[in-house]
Amino acid sequence: MELKRVVVTGLGAISPLGNSVDLFWENLKNGVSGCGPITKFDPQFHKTKFACEVRDFDPAGYGIDRKEARKHDLFTQFAFAAAAQAMEDSGVNTDQLDKNRSGIIWGSGIGGLQTFFEEVQAYKPERPQFTPFFIPKMIANIAGGLLSIKYGFRGPNYTTVTACASASHAIIEAFNKIRLGQVEFMITGGSEAGVNEAAMAGFNSMRAISTRNDDPATASRPFDKDRDGFVMGEGAGALILEEYGHAVRRGAKIYAEIIGGGMSADAYHMTAPDPEGTGARLVMKWAVEDAGLSVTDVDYINVHGTSTPLGDIAEPKAILGVFGDHAYQLSISATKSMTGHLLGAAGAIEAIATVLSLRDGIIPPTINHFTDDPEIDNRLDFTFHKAKKRDIRIAISNTFGFGGHNATLALKKFA
Repeated sequence: MELKRVVVTGLGAISPLGNSVDLFWENLKNGVSGCGPITKFDPQFHKTKFACEVRDFDPAGYGIDRKEARKHDLFTQFAFAAAAQAMEDSGVNTDQLDKNRSGIIWGSGIGGLQTFFEEVQAYKPERPQFTPFFIPKMIANIAGGLLSIKYGFRGPNYTTVTACASASHAIIEAFNKIRLGQVEFMITGGSEAGVNEAAMAGFNSMRAISTRNDDPATASRPFDKDRDGFVMGEGAGALILEEYGHAVRRGAKIYAEIIGGGMSADAYHMTAPDPEGTGARLVMKWAVEDAGLSVTDVDYINVHGTSTPLGDIAEPKAILGVFGDHAYQLSISATKSMTGHLLGAAGAIEAIATVLSLRDGIIPPTINHFTDDPEIDNRLDFTFHKAKKRDIRIAISNTFGFGGHNATLALKKFA
């Protein structure tokens, strides 16, 4: 069968670098760190006292009044806000959409962890009573379900839960639904609200997050010898995907084209990556092949690049394994150095960064690099310190999650 073309026609972002796509992109290009001391709770007794928080977020600005907000966990509020931005940005008139052929595939790695934590804290054995909103606030699929209710979309609606690869899997699934001709309009992306007591303490116990409390702004150090873990982030990213002909007929602006996606498993360890990057190698290879490309066609990789000791060694190995000598011609950047790690929303916010890189011909930087790691091939161009101009035709975006879940998006500059 003939596959349909799939284009990106709307973007929305709630992030530690700003609560709009324009502000997010401006700060990303300028190498701004979104990290600072935690303000959402008192971190006095936590090993890590900093994070990349979303600041100045007002749900009322997205039609969620105070009464309604009490029914929704913060990760759902983030999803509503990012999706509302993307829908407005797309310029679509929902009354003119075929709502049976419009859907939502969303990603979240954890869902309503803050709700779960608060309700369990308040639990008393002698009075085992929870708010009636406990379950619907907590479950990870609720954001996508509520978005379908808001917009009246009756097409495919489900949530991908693959840890840090969740949003990328959601985008690939939405892409596939459109290119197979099953739908013509999709809201996709992901949201996460992980800056809370439970998440911070849990990741501290795993020794997964940085404890550089003396210098939070430089704590996220992808590929640096002295990296000591990722920095917790939060927020949401939303993308509007459309069948190309549908977008053209309604006169939509087009940001970029999605041309392929890869999915693989490490089949190695609960939380550690395969040290040889086998799963990461496969997922990049398959994304390139799915797009009908040669590895030499790729210009830029927005890498997973979390600033963890093991992950930051495995991913460059995988890149070299896939791209060979062409790896040294690639531009590479780890935008988590600025945003922190948005967990299940990471793939969405990084897909937006990749789309804008293609549109504007700008490689955002990898900040906070101080010392080369001898275990990493530093002949690779990690775009340390400052953004640079480059005409990018093809880009890929990697996300890898606990459990060995890997997802890679392949995107093309629209012309």
